[in-house]
Amino acid sequence: MSTPAWFEGFDLHVREVAGHRVRLRTGGADGAPVLLMLHGFPQTHALWHRVARSLAARFQLVLPDLRGYGGSSKPATTEDHAPYSKRAMAAELAALMTGLGHERFGVVGHDRGGRVAHRLALDHPARVDRLCVIDIAPTLDMYAATDMAFARAYYHWFHLIQPAPLPERMIEGCAREYLHTKLGRWGASGLAHLEPEALDDYERCFTPETIHAMCEDYRASASIDLEHDRISRAALERVACDLHVLWGSRGIVHRHFRPLALWRAQCAGQVTGRTIDAGHYIPEERPEETAAELMAFFGR
Repeated sequence: MSTPAWFEGFDLHVREVAGHRVRLRTGGADGAPVLLMLHGFPQTHALWHRVARSLAARFQLVLPDLRGYGGSSKPATTEDHAPYSKRAMAAELAALMTGLGHERFGVVGHDRGGRVAHRLALDHPARVDRLCVIDIAPTLDMYAATDMAFARAYYHWFHLIQPAPLPERMIEGCAREYLHTKLGRWGASGLAHLEPEALDDYERCFTPETIHAMCEDYRASASIDLEHDRISRAALERVACDLHVLWGSRGIVHRHFRPLALWRAQCAGQVTGRTIDAGHYIPEERPEETAAELMAFFGR
């Protein structure tokens, strides 16, 4: 059933950041703490639709589409995939927040958004007040621990990084089916956790240009992002702020990793977290519980 209050009270607009377009929604309480909310693959900022409604009375909310996703720009790539590195994506968001007048803010990221949020906290520590990541472990640790079981479960990590245009063409041949399969297989109950408006946005934005940009996001994660992560670890750079970690009890991260231990090793602040009874898409599968966790952590 459609929700009458679909992003009621939020403004949808486009900002230019260093020559690139960023589609975003903003809303919430003026003068309240600021929270930047980052979505993952293969979605858009619409991931946060229910959670944002619950948080709007207590926070100023900024919900962008990541570079390459949704209505944001899909810049031309390079041989080293640098335009889609998490460093470049994080820098764009830091500039976006400066343009909006927010110098210090909390950040929550789900899936790919969590990886961008991690790099944002490392590269711009003075900007990030608190950090929450949802259903991920650190990228470097996940690749380092890859075995057959993990590769089977996270098949898309290894499919999407193949040289262009092979994965792009394969996905474009059945784009809607691919999108629905990804959203349904990793969800708690098929597509039942999605509101029609959110699914419409995901389908509308799942264009050949977006599919290519998404592949570049993953190619960057398997190459230049790992280089950046290794350099950060060698320099003993860690997340400076407090960190909250959420992961799904029916998700792959829960089965293959120890998220709290891995994140504690990469954070100088206090690390808290817990499992939630969900699959991968926690903000849509358990929006009220997600909002309560974010309220408690960022509202301290």
